[in-house]
Amino acid sequence: MSEVTSPVRPTKPEFRNINAFTDLPTYRLPPAGWVSILHRVSGALMFLLLPFIIWMFDTSITSEYSYAKFTYVFNAGLGWIPGWFFKLVALALIWAYLHHITAGLRHLWMDARHAVSKEFGRSSAIATLVVSLLLTAALGAKLFGFY
Repeated sequence: MSEVTSPVRPTKPEFRNINAFTDLPTYRLPPAGWVSILHRVSGALMFLLLPFIIWMFDTSITSEYSYAKFTYVFNAGLGWIPGWFFKLVALALIWAYLHHITAGLRHLWMDARHAVSKEFGRSSAIATLVVSLLLTAALGAKLFGFY
């Protein structure tokens, strides 16, 4: 009798559930992933701080007195909250806006040019991070009075 052998099947990749405490800290997210996550974070930050944005806009244009009050809050603070805290919140808003707009322009460019390669995704993500951080640093220096 001849023995019948079954054909050798290729092994399938084994997928498993990840453990958020052990696997996530060691996972290296690519730059495009960071830009995507930060794009969502910046949008949420701008949405959540919308009352602060409206207060800043309203106070700065209502009258000369309200503008003086507005600048006083940013310099000396309000109640027990120091002025530098308001400047940090404004700096976070500046970063959120600049990152959101540069990441949005990146997405528009990719959609318009059908630029969906791994190399372009990596280079444009790094450019997005660098441009948004450099512009934030420049405007933050102005906000904190370095020039």
